[in-house]
Amino acid sequence: MAGNKKKAEEKFKEINEAYEVLSDPEKRRKYDQLGARWKEGAGFEPPPGWRQTAGGPGWQSAEFHFDGTGFSDFFERFFGGGRFGGIEDLFGGADLGGAGRMGARGTRARRGQDIEGDILVTLDEVQHGSIREIRLQQTDPRTGRQETHSFKVRIPVGVRDGQTIRVPGKGGPGAGGGPAGDLFLRVRLAAHPDFRVQGGDLYHDLDLAPWDAVLGTTLQVPTLSGPVSVRIPPGTQNGQQLRVRGRGLPAGGGQPAGDLYIVVRVQVPRTLTDEERKLWERLRAVSTFDPRRA
Repeated sequence: MAGNKKKAEEKFKEINEAYEVLSDPEKRRKYDQLGARWKEGAGFEPPPGWRQTAGGPGWQSAEFHFDGTGFSDFFERFFGGGRFGGIEDLFGGADLGGAGRMGARGTRARRGQDIEGDILVTLDEVQHGSIREIRLQQTDPRTGRQETHSFKVRIPVGVRDGQTIRVPGKGGPGAGGGPAGDLFLRVRLAAHPDFRVQGGDLYHDLDLAPWDAVLGTTLQVPTLSGPVSVRIPPGTQNGQQLRVRGRGLPAGGGQPAGDLYIVVRVQVPRTLTDEERKLWERLRAVSTFDPRRA
């Protein structure tokens, strides 16, 4: 069972990363450059011109790599680098305003560049919140010097897909005594084997036998906080949605939680025993139901 869960987690990680690459134009451009060789993993060397210029010809952008964001090492290596400005902004920063102020050595104090990255957040973290350790590796392209900074990031309860988590002072270094920039992590909700997310609501597909749809029943369905009993009313139709109030994603600021929607998928048996076939034939003979006239 543990092995199956591990395989499921790895599969959904692949799904999340594929979605991230295909939905982001810049990541998609890099994927097109990698072509069919992207599965070669850590041993793969990117094609010429992979590193983008940040300020015109001859300007190579500094490298940032994250660890602890929830994505795989391969994804972070080729698709997960931070987004930022050119060298002058990154290692010199933007002016603090006006003419700026002079640092201790007579240089103008400049604020470090802000950095943006993605962080993969599970629905369990949305439900309960968490503290994530992030490692940010910075490489100065002029000197090749690498620095790695480790720090903790709080994932708040009720965080939403696309929301940005600001980490003050963890961006590019300032110059001339200026402050460091900030790190902005864009939340991406991880795919879940049981639920789809729409805003604060969760959607769960429930397979139902035809007799349970016709006669009604009570079934256990999963939620983020444990299974609950849901009554399936008689005559439930395929595709019908049943709402369980307050069992979606929590919301911050004391706001009400979203809802859980059970999406019914009526399934018919693919094979029958002789006895089952006789019963279905008997039902067809005595039933007055005609779906083409309903």
